[in-house]
Amino acid sequence: MIKTAQIDLPFTPLSPRIEAFWAGSRMRCAAPPATPRRPNLDRAFFEMYADRPYWERRTRALAYALECEPIYLFPDERLVGMLYQIAPDPPGYTPDDERWAQYDPHWRAMARIEQEIEPFLAYGGGAPGHIGWRWDSLLREGVNGLMAHITALLKETKDRRARQFYRGALILWRAVLRWNDRHVAALEERLQGAAVEEQARLRELIVLCRRVPRFPARTFREAVQCFHFQHLAVMYENPFGGNGPGRVDYFLWPYLERDLAAGIITQAEAKDLVDELFIRLHERLNAGDGWVEAIVPGGAQPDGSCSVNPLSYMIIHAIGRLKITHPSIYPRVCEDCPEDYLDLCANYLLHGDNRAQIYNDDACLPAIVNSGTPYEDAAMYMAGGCMEISVQGANSDMNFSRTHNVAKTLELVLNGGCDLRDGQRQVPHQRALPDYADFYNLYAAFEAELLREFTQVVRALDIHSEAYSRWRPCYLLSSLVDDCLARGREQQDGGARYHEYGIAPLGITAAADALYAVKRAVFDDGFVTTTELLAAMRANYAGHEALRARLLRLPRYGLEDAEADALCDRVMRSVCNLARRPKARFGGQLKPMIFNFVWTPWISSELGARADGSLAGDLIGHGMTPHRLGMREGITAALNSCGSLDFTPVSGGATTMWDMDHRWINFERMKAILKVFLARGGMIFQGNTSSVEELEEAMRCPEQYPNLIVRVGGYSARFTTLSAELQQEIVGRYRHHG
Repeated sequence: MIKTAQIDLPFTPLSPRIEAFWAGSRMRCAAPPATPRRPNLDRAFFEMYADRPYWERRTRALAYALECEPIYLFPDERLVGMLYQIAPDPPGYTPDDERWAQYDPHWRAMARIEQEIEPFLAYGGGAPGHIGWRWDSLLREGVNGLMAHITALLKETKDRRARQFYRGALILWRAVLRWNDRHVAALEERLQGAAVEEQARLRELIVLCRRVPRFPARTFREAVQCFHFQHLAVMYENPFGGNGPGRVDYFLWPYLERDLAAGIITQAEAKDLVDELFIRLHERLNAGDGWVEAIVPGGAQPDGSCSVNPLSYMIIHAIGRLKITHPSIYPRVCEDCPEDYLDLCANYLLHGDNRAQIYNDDACLPAIVNSGTPYEDAAMYMAGGCMEISVQGANSDMNFSRTHNVAKTLELVLNGGCDLRDGQRQVPHQRALPDYADFYNLYAAFEAELLREFTQVVRALDIHSEAYSRWRPCYLLSSLVDDCLARGREQQDGGARYHEYGIAPLGITAAADALYAVKRAVFDDGFVTTTELLAAMRANYAGHEALRARLLRLPRYGLEDAEADALCDRVMRSVCNLARRPKARFGGQLKPMIFNFVWTPWISSELGARADGSLAGDLIGHGMTPHRLGMREGITAALNSCGSLDFTPVSGGATTMWDMDHRWINFERMKAILKVFLARGGMIFQGNTSSVEELEEAMRCPEQYPNLIVRVGGYSARFTTLSAELQQEIVGRYRHHG
């Protein structure tokens, strides 16, 4: 077995209490209890409230199920509350229960989409999630204050849909308080038989839970408890991946700052609360690494100043020591951030078990503003799970709803609308490569087909949105999303300030490399005709090996070739600008977010041979990272190529994956690389520093590497839980070594 070298980590050690709490959590994670959610929902929906209108029937059933969730009290805890969201199915659970089918919004949407959208674009997408909400309002007003506001709105309005929304929110927030009261009762019962040394701690917890979330938080501990409990409740209503806490340090720091100044809490005690909170977030989701919940410390404030504070550091130190995959900690870096904060980010990239992802505010903020968002809102952006940018508490929740294979679109444009692998027609486009008189006409056809496809994609996502607003109203979530309460509408029913659908366009760099090869080989240098090149691609270059070798030697994005880089920039801008042209319901738009998640093997397998010499199924690059063949001049050239791109149109964010040879990378090099990336305008930085030999050993002996974490693409996961295809893709990535 190859052992990972023991490194003196540059992160604050865990306290003995947290070490013990974490050990207990790991034991619980090994055998999480089944949740009674589904049987309780069944009973309430089909029996207790079967005579109510659908919206009320669903809302009261959810409220009943939440109130019936088990109460868990743990040894030596300082916070209260736990749900097991990724847990074994409860007894009697039937995934395909036909009673629920008619109420399934995805089923409802797909029934229409299959009739209205062409097959090539009909399937995939429509998933909800990947946003954050303004839970800070509960810190200021408490649930009682929020309900008082909703009650006042309910009394004032005559609008039927608004009344339904307000009533639904009140039903669920009352259930949240009743569930909280059950925790108080359980603590009081535990107190009766507690040892003397335990009684003071239990009394503190009783006082804490009587105060929040019902009333406004006054201290840091109350604010953390309020956040934690509302997060459990809102995630219970919206059990979808990518819904995250967002700007935790921004919202919680004022409470901690006051407590530190008043001597109410110490830095060490505050760090303990953060550590415990993170362990709880992980325990709830332990079995699902891809169920990403992101916290984004640092970044700019709405007035443009830097928001980095001591809690920002504390959050990164906490995740640096804890070997867990939840929550995801993705620091934001702005121009004015302190140098030691940048040092911490570099150490997090180097020693953080491949979990770091760094956002460059100086690239992200202009892109968000360019999409039509005022700067004050843009500054409140967060990572909606994997990497996709959204304004916290202002977006509707289809922020990660679709992929689009850009390289496949180009393939169909080159091959007369037919798949290169089997010749089957996929889209109505008729012209093939020999039908284009020049590169200008070819590129225009590529853009026209992209726009045609994006138009249908928007229509399909509108259908999903309509179904979600009707069959899956989210009243807790919507009551914490601007401007739902003011408009009297649920977030998918026109309530959210920004009605956007996140789309992940994959294979942009692959399409750019292929287009550049066509431009050079056919239209500029003329060493192959359009007919010959298309024939070679249809044959997967069998019998055309000399041509393939010449194509592979052409410049491409990543080699610091000005023309190749400029064409890649052009393709990226075309994709993003065209995606935003078709208007969604409520005036919304498609929001491009360029990253690969787990799709690299799948998307690559859909592709035939490419004009740059790539064979059918050859892997595409990650996000806007150069393909491995575009890395052959080293990391400096690759970074400079990346820095030549104008990311202003990429309102949802663009990732780049920079995997490093573990024998070469060190702190000085990592910080230098990060600073160059930021200075040149790179958007989102991620990568791995794991030993390839260790990864290969983990593939052979997975039982010996249960906690080996890698950056997949959009999230980090325990390597041995990944599919063989993903493991091979990660092992095969280019490792920079100077």
